[in-house]
Parts: sequence; C-alpha cells; structure tokens
Amino acid sequence: MLPSPKLHAVLLDLDGLMIDSEPIYRLAWQSAAADLGYELTDAFYLTLIGLSDRDSERILIQAFGPNFPLARFRVLWPARWRHQVEVSGIPVKPGLWEFLKVMEGHHLLAAVATSSDAEQAEMSLRAAGLSQRFSCVVTGNQVLNGKPAPDIFLEAARRLAIHPQNCVVLEDSDAGILAAAAAGIPALVIPDLKPPSGEAAALALGIFSSLKEAAEFVEDIFQSRDHYSENRLPKAR
Repeated sequence: MLPSPKLHAVLLDLDGLMIDSEPIYRLAWQSAAADLGYELTDAFYLTLIGLSDRDSERILIQAFGPNFPLARFRVLWPARWRHQVEVSGIPVKPGLWEFLKVMEGHHLLAAVATSSDAEQAEMSLRAAGLSQRFSCVVTGNQVLNGKPAPDIFLEAARRLAIHPQNCVVLEDSDAGILAAAAAGIPALVIPDLKPPSGEAAALALGIFSSLKEAAEFVEDIFQSRDHYSENRLPKAR
C-alpha cells in the first residue's frame, strides 16, 4: 500500500518510537506487579506494547485471574513511572530531531497518536522537550477502541483536517502497524524492543533501523521526480 503523492501529514506514535520510554514503563509495571506477588516477565510485557492501558489491564486479568488486585496496581505503577521520569527524564530516540527537521522543512503537519493516556502523554512530551512540536495529540483514553483498531489514527487525521490517504504513520509496534493498516494509512516502522511479526512486516511500507533512516526516506520522496515509485521503496526486512 503506497501513500498518496500528496503527502500532507505524519501521524507518530510516542512511546518506543519518538522517546525511549518503554524500559521505564516495563520497570514500573514489573516492580508494581512484583510488590503485589505477581511476576510480569519481559516476554509477557512485550505482548502489551502498543496497547492502551485498558486493553493491557484486560490481558493482565486474563493471565493472572480475577483476584489480581487491579485497583492497587493502577496506583502503584503510575507513581513509579512518574518518579522515574521526574528523576531522569526521557531520552528521545536516535534520529528524532532529523526526522522533525525534514517534516518541518516540507511543511508537513504532525500529530501524536499514542496509546498512553492524556496525563502520561503530556508528561512524556514535556520531559522529552517535545511539548510544542505537534499540531495535536490523540491519546488512548480519547478514542473508543485502542490499537490495533484504527480509531486513533483516524481521529488524528480528522483533527488535522487531512484525509487519511494524505497521511503516513510512524510506528514501532505490531498493534500500531495493524491500526494504521486498518485505517488505510501506510506505515513506516522503526522497531523498538521487538521486531515486527510477519503479519505486521507484510503490512509495513518500510522497516527502518532508525528515525534518521526514515527521515532520509521521506526526504527522498520529495526529491524524487516520480513520488513513491515502487522501485524506490525500501522493502520490509
């Protein structure tokens, strides 16, 4: 699936894509679960990446049973996450500034489309120095269905007043790639903690090692005389 030659907007995931926040979330979730007497392994955590909090909580209940103390977990993990962010901040991912420069140089609108809730997203953007860089921010608690449903990307395009066919998505997770495909929007993928599944890789427009490489791809689109020519596209690895 190729994007329209009239590319007007980029819809970007946040955690694991623009900022290196997934290790902070993982530690907060694992330590909170451990304090409650449950082991949340690295492998289990990877299944939650890209999902909204409510969908992740549903999976926790399925895995740990109805006696899992969800109310206490909801208090513990955000407190630990906020403390770590306040102490250490959140680093941006390599190549982010290059990608934003390319977007701004070509006057592309930009929206954040994140499964985090509004409070977490606001704090993350502020901690990473990104608060004023985007036209709008759409969060997981602002749409009916989280990723892999298309709602969040369709809402981001709506708020930008740009047709989805004139957008491109940047993602790191399977859930996000599937959501972009369901919205009819091509996705550029920069994997974070795990590589994309076969299904997700097949749906991606391209898979890149960094945001810098994705920035070069977008720049090449605008430099190319025949926008989005098939033989110029990187292949999913």
